Amino acid sequence: MSTLSYDATGAAQQALEQHLPSLVEDRIATRIFAKDHTLWGSDAAAESAIRLGWVEAATVSQPLVKDILELRDALRAEGVTRIVLCGMGGSSLAPEVIAGTAGVELTVLDSTDPDQVRAALADRLAETAIVVSSKSGSTVETDSQRRVFEKAFADAGIDAASRIIIVTDPGSPLDKASRDSGYRAVFNADPNVGGRFSALTAFGLVPSGLAGVDIQAFLDEAEEAAEILNDDAPENIGLALGTALGGTNPLRNKIIIAEDGSGIVGFADWAEQLIAESTGKLGTGVLPVVAGPAAPEVTSGAPDVLVVRLVAADADVELGENEVAVAGGLPTQMMVWEFATAVAGRLLGINPFDQPDVEAAKVAARGLLDARPEPTPAAFVDGAIEVRGGDWLGEAATAEEAIRALLGTLLPDSYLSVQAYFDRLAFAQLESVRDELAAVTGRPVTFGWGPRFLHSTGQFHKGGPAIGVFLQVTADAAEDLAIPDRPFTFGQLIAAQAAGDAQVLSEHGRPVLRLHLTDRAAGVAQLQDIIAALSARSATVTES
Repeated sequence: MSTLSYDATGAAQQALEQHLPSLVEDRIATRIFAKDHTLWGSDAAAESAIRLGWVEAATVSQPLVKDILELRDALRAEGVTRIVLCGMGGSSLAPEVIAGTAGVELTVLDSTDPDQVRAALADRLAETAIVVSSKSGSTVETDSQRRVFEKAFADAGIDAASRIIIVTDPGSPLDKASRDSGYRAVFNADPNVGGRFSALTAFGLVPSGLAGVDIQAFLDEAEEAAEILNDDAPENIGLALGTALGGTNPLRNKIIIAEDGSGIVGFADWAEQLIAESTGKLGTGVLPVVAGPAAPEVTSGAPDVLVVRLVAADADVELGENEVAVAGGLPTQMMVWEFATAVAGRLLGINPFDQPDVEAAKVAARGLLDARPEPTPAAFVDGAIEVRGGDWLGEAATAEEAIRALLGTLLPDSYLSVQAYFDRLAFAQLESVRDELAAVTGRPVTFGWGPRFLHSTGQFHKGGPAIGVFLQVTADAAEDLAIPDRPFTFGQLIAAQAAGDAQVLSEHGRPVLRLHLTDRAAGVAQLQDIIAALSARSATVTES
């Protein structure tokens, strides 16, 4: 197994000293691995009883390896060398980090943006098979992606059924329909594992293994990690990390997860969903913030911030105040963070296995798709940006003034969430505004691509403490894309998802500034220029 290490300073070390003795004395580690569903209170017992399969996933999933590798070899013999994963949230984030860390190509389609979907369809279709991953089988994004690929295969003269692989829970609507349709393979995952804890189940293994990852070695390392975590001892690193995430006093509820040489590609994005969706409820929780090691939040010294550095096993890391360093290979880290999140849930007094506020945005989006109302008129238009907001906009007459007005609603314990509902691959440069806005505001800033973040931090934004301020960016597509046998298009779907989420956030009393780009390239450039100007002025004021 890869070397596992943990170090902490300040509030994280104090949390360890405060909580570790009782966690050991109460046998929390062995009780978690014994699937003791009473650990999170009576209100959580029913849900916990059917969500603890992840503790043995590395062992239970071993029989899957042979079938996955045989299918991979058969596909390659047929010239199928490109795997596209159609999935959202836990169904896509784990395979993305597994494949990325292994240096294996896996196309992750976790968007309803017409341009991004069209680009996935246009790339080597003759060499492509898709993996459609959905626990329930009713996820609108994955259903729409399956439909459009199935039509594209058929139009190209390819036997579509031979190119579609399904991962779902046994007995789900998708399970039965896929078997009836004669799709190439249907893999069932353990239904007693929630999506964000499913990295070591079929949801993580099928797309990764088909893409070329050594999933046998992956599971073997995870099994060893599980054995180490299943120990009521002060040396249990999972217990230590759990105290840092959920046991600081007062609670440092913004966790800055900084990639700092671990070699794990995209781990913080996976951990972001795991922590935010597990803890952000009942007005409490901790917000993970994906950032670099030199991000403004890392050195801010803010009393509500804790920094967790992902480091290499042999790294000589000098930690600042209120910081944690964790090292370990990817399978080991996944087990450690899942375990630590469960421990943090106990310390926070919440159920880490439900997501009561995720459905609200889905319901709102479905309502908007059915009703198809006219878009809310823009407050004003500035260049390629249409601006919409609440009463707090005041006399703002430019996009820059609107952003200033939004930032003016930030409180000392607030965070800013930037949410971009369009092609995350073609416009990845927009993510650069995260660091600039963090420097301007002095507050933690999250950046999420819609609709994928709705299955991740979306739970915290609505169910966590009411301290979020939201900048939503949407954009017209160059050309819309129909969804076969559906009364709406991809463009209409993503627009409804954005509008539905903004509606729910506003109903929760969160400030939401909506910037709609009438031209993607021009709008992104204009927005970047505006935020760069804000950053430059902020730096000048600071220096003076």
